[in-house]
Amino acid sequence: MSATSNDPVQSPAAGIALGLGANWRQFALLVLINAFVGGMVGIERTVVPLIGADEFHLSSTTFVVSFIVSFGVVKACANLVSGQLADVWGRKRVLILGWMFGLPVPFMIMWAPSWNWVIAANVLLGINQGLAWSMTVIMKVDLVGPKSRGLAVGLNEFAGYLAVGLTAFFTGYIAANYGLRPAPIYLGVGYAVCGALLSIFLVRDTRDHVRLEIGNTARPSPTIGFWEIFTLTSLRDRNLFAASQAGLVNNLNDGMSWGIFPLFFQSFGLGVERIGILKAVYPATWGILQVATGPLSDRWGRKGLIVAGMWVQAAGLFLTALTRHFEYWLIGSLLLGIGTAMVYPSLIAAVSDASHPTWRARSLSVYRFWRDLGYAIGALSAGIIADVLGFAWAIGIVAALTFLSGVVVAVFMRERSVP
Repeated sequence: MSATSNDPVQSPAAGIALGLGANWRQFALLVLINAFVGGMVGIERTVVPLIGADEFHLSSTTFVVSFIVSFGVVKACANLVSGQLADVWGRKRVLILGWMFGLPVPFMIMWAPSWNWVIAANVLLGINQGLAWSMTVIMKVDLVGPKSRGLAVGLNEFAGYLAVGLTAFFTGYIAANYGLRPAPIYLGVGYAVCGALLSIFLVRDTRDHVRLEIGNTARPSPTIGFWEIFTLTSLRDRNLFAASQAGLVNNLNDGMSWGIFPLFFQSFGLGVERIGILKAVYPATWGILQVATGPLSDRWGRKGLIVAGMWVQAAGLFLTALTRHFEYWLIGSLLLGIGTAMVYPSLIAAVSDASHPTWRARSLSVYRFWRDLGYAIGALSAGIIADVLGFAWAIGIVAALTFLSGVVVAVFMRERSVP
């Protein structure tokens, strides 16, 4: 019997079933928890670059975006080990560990006496995101079975990035009325406490669901080590390679927009509240539309959505770089959000399609390593380009890389039927 959201595959002995219908309570709980995970990043999207420029008087754009570099490198490394830890320790324990690292973050940002404290807070935030977000994705994929992966990922990323967008908006509004610190960061305290408590007391592990899927799969898998999975996901499998490089470039442009956009908009006299609107529109659009694009990737396939999405992102970035008015920047943010919504769940689902259940968690962790390393590469390279050539050049060059990444997917990825 196949696993679908309406027709679950069940193990009578263990009482474990695959499918959204059979697991909707745990699935909904994980959606809520990932909203809190996303909100932790959202507290930084609008105000932290402005804190660096206005409160700590950092004149170098490269230095301002250094907090994103620390976040990206650490999150990438946390992603890399998260799948292995999940297979050894269990998904729930890794999720709780992620929240333990997240709890100090808002307090460190609120009370930071120097920029180094903000950088250190983002080291902890990177671990929090790498472990907690990874587990919410992996656990949802475990619960629903192979035919609803796009839906599962779409709902997961919907919750996370809608929370990023809404939090970016509210922190901008609060900052405009009460200052950059500490008031906007209070949201992060609530997110961290709620996420940790729900994970400890209500979440159940999903490793039994993985065992059931392995028992139902027709694809045998030999014993495969971590480094073989690393090379397979990074280079050797053409689908996994295409997805990994697209994920890296996707987050490269996201890291650039996180650090550069607030400073770029401020350079034209835009106030923090309107900057907050622009910073909210992109992730909110991204989050909301994934409810549709995730399931569409189950029906239409992954490749077309990924290629088109990368090119729509590039169009939004070019429009932002070449214009000087709020209305055009708003359209650019919408395009960036639409394109990312097409790409994000499709990439994770494509990696899941190409991975056997016995090593899927580790393959996803490798993909997420490359994807989130893009934060660091994007922020650092954009900061250096902005210092040398200006903000518009930094945005434009990243737009060109995004377009080229879509070309790579078009050439290398082969559409794979979902089992």
